Amino acid sequence: MRADRVFAYGAAAGLLGDLLLGDPRRGHPVAAFGRSAGTVERVLWRDHRGWGALHTAVCVGGAAGLAAVASRAVRPSRAASVVLTAAATWAVVGGTTLGREARAIGGALADGEIETARERLPHLCGRDPQALDADGIARAVVESVAENTSDAVVGALVWGAVGGVPGLVGFRAVNTLDAMVGHRSPRYRRYGWASARLDDVAGWPGARLTAVLAALAGDSPRGAVRAWRADAVKHPSPNAGPVEASFAGALGVRLGGTLSYGGRVEHRPELNGAGRAVHVDDIERAVRLSRRVGWLALGVSAGGRLLVQRLLVQRLLRKGRTS
Repeated sequence: MRADRVFAYGAAAGLLGDLLLGDPRRGHPVAAFGRSAGTVERVLWRDHRGWGALHTAVCVGGAAGLAAVASRAVRPSRAASVVLTAAATWAVVGGTTLGREARAIGGALADGEIETARERLPHLCGRDPQALDADGIARAVVESVAENTSDAVVGALVWGAVGGVPGLVGFRAVNTLDAMVGHRSPRYRRYGWASARLDDVAGWPGARLTAVLAALAGDSPRGAVRAWRADAVKHPSPNAGPVEASFAGALGVRLGGTLSYGGRVEHRPELNGAGRAVHVDDIERAVRLSRRVGWLALGVSAGGRLLVQRLLVQRLLRKGRTS
């Protein structure tokens, strides 16, 4: 096996593992990281940006550092490197669980069981379910599927292509910390600032790739590009905006509008305002689009890494001939 194919084989195996197995119900590595980050927070928490930055550095640096040590330990064996890459990819991506939760809510809505759908919605996003009717829940699910396609699949693959196993693990650590402390509550307004900003930076390339791939894989490429260009900047999140706008255009639906988080009502601009309102059936369409985007992202990430490595080898060879 050639060394430049380790990531491609490992990431493909890990994504296939996620497809077949989903997330483990117990002992998930991301959950273990979350518990560790919570312990660090209890020690370090101060209502201060500097202490929050230290928390971010300790947690992200520790996770990426352990991944780097493991990668170095198995480097002499390419087979072991593939296995480690596969295990890391399976641990950090969450496309199958995302689709499973979305479909469970969609099924409850289709059966008229809106209370069941409300009970399951917090498994997927932080909206206040009691403030939503059936169409509002369906819209929240489609928006969450779009955003989490970038956060839970594409972003991880992009950083895996850049940094191998440490890139995979580091990105998931950043994303998990943002979910834990990056929101604008009184407790985390200052303490979570560093985690939120780092998540914006780390998520930038994956979000743009997700938007591009959603346009290519969706039912309306022109609609996706049009909505992305016109509406993405209106979204308060620099990364969720392009992703949700592109999904909205690709699916021909209208996202955004009024929503409620933790008792706080927000009025967000509409994305793809010319589209129709979201229906329950659009949940399945969004999940299928998310799945296609994930596999395309694997191809782009693995192919990009192979191309860069080959270009570097050719450059070194040319330098060797001229020296």
